[in-house]
Amino acid sequence: MKLSLKVEYACQVLAQLGHSFGKMPLPHIEELAKAEAVPVNYLIQILNELRTNGLIVSKRGKQGGYALSREPKEITLYDVLIAMEGCLLAIPPVGKGASAARTHAVWESISGELEKKTREITIRDLMSGDGEDMWYI
Repeated sequence: MKLSLKVEYACQVLAQLGHSFGKMPLPHIEELAKAEAVPVNYLIQILNELRTNGLIVSKRGKQGGYALSREPKEITLYDVLIAMEGCLLAIPPVGKGASAARTHAVWESISGELEKKTREITIRDLMSGDGEDMWYI
């Protein structure tokens, strides 16, 4: 398994947007890119996917910018992974062979635990500056 850079950047920008939730003015793409050291062109694609999947909203114009669609504590890591990747763990169908069913069951169990854990972690947990920036899993 490999976590994509796209997911990592999405988490970072969502955490950054968490700091401005409910505040004006809305952050612009250039500010977000600079704050999280993400290339602007790549961030545009990520923000479009996040908007399409309902995790952020955007407003055009001089007073425009980006905002979370709901409170940081209501957006989970699971939501981000599904929005950016479509699934948590792609498990192939049960194969043939003596160990196929058991192997498949193990991967299903791992997928279930991964879903459980990612549903527990929110964007609020990813936001910096709270004095608890270290995660022990």
